[in-house]
Amino acid sequence: MHTPEALAKHYIPYNAKFLGNTEVEAPKGTEVVEDAVRKLKFQRHIKKSEGQKVPKVELQISIYGVKILDPKTKDVHHNCQLHRISFCADDKTDKRIFTFICKDSESNKHLCYVFDSEKCAEEITLTIGQAFDLAYKKFLESGGKDVETRKQIGTLQRRIQELETENSELKKQLQDFEEQLMMVHGSPAGSVSIQTQSTDVFDMVPFSPVTPLVPTQANNASPPPPPTTLPPDISTSIYTVCKDLFGAEPFDPFTCASADFPPDIQSKLDEMQEGFKMGLTLEGTIFSLDPLDERC
Repeated sequence: MHTPEALAKHYIPYNAKFLGNTEVEAPKGTEVVEDAVRKLKFQRHIKKSEGQKVPKVELQISIYGVKILDPKTKDVHHNCQLHRISFCADDKTDKRIFTFICKDSESNKHLCYVFDSEKCAEEITLTIGQAFDLAYKKFLESGGKDVETRKQIGTLQRRIQELETENSELKKQLQDFEEQLMMVHGSPAGSVSIQTQSTDVFDMVPFSPVTPLVPTQANNASPPPPPTTLPPDISTSIYTVCKDLFGAEPFDPFTCASADFPPDIQSKLDEMQEGFKMGLTLEGTIFSLDPLDERC
């Protein structure tokens, strides 16, 4: 039906409806596949009553096996290697149905795959038979090495399929995480949020001894006024008056007026003040004498 190159180097595509697969007890036999077909047909009627449609698939047949793909996305649903297929037949009572039994590589169970094709059921069965003949000839020519190569290729294909499934799941988780970030921050995904400096309960920036004090602008964007500086002669003469516990200025007996005290006390204060001034004069005279004087 097909050239050997088409099955060996490429594949033969077919479109069909996939009724599903079910586990069977034996690897081959007409009665085995008939029971599987009846079971899957009953399940299809139940799904139709519920409003579900039978999915359409694409079959790719080659000397390496039968691939079952999604016709639009080309995603591989099942990859049945040819050396694991033990039986293939079409239904003689229903010309649209064809089946094959394949041993699952993971569970080692025999699964019967059932398909519905209105025009190509018998042709698909014969194409799988032709692929078996070509694969067997290659096996004899290679002395069995080709089977091991196909096994390795099948293992790598399964690993690639697992990685693609894991990659799609990780992409979905990443998308969900970005959506959660958008809901929390209210900003588009991937944008960087600028963190403002933390302040205390009085809306003041915490003091840091290593941070220089820089004058900040007011709310109206006007610069702060420069600090007021006094001339040296004025700034040195200004001092802060200390006050006592009750807020009163310290007592100075020399600045009091004469009417504040009795005459006898006032006279004593005057004498003390004159003596203080004389002491200052004498002290200044002593320190202004000749340094060679013996009184120094």
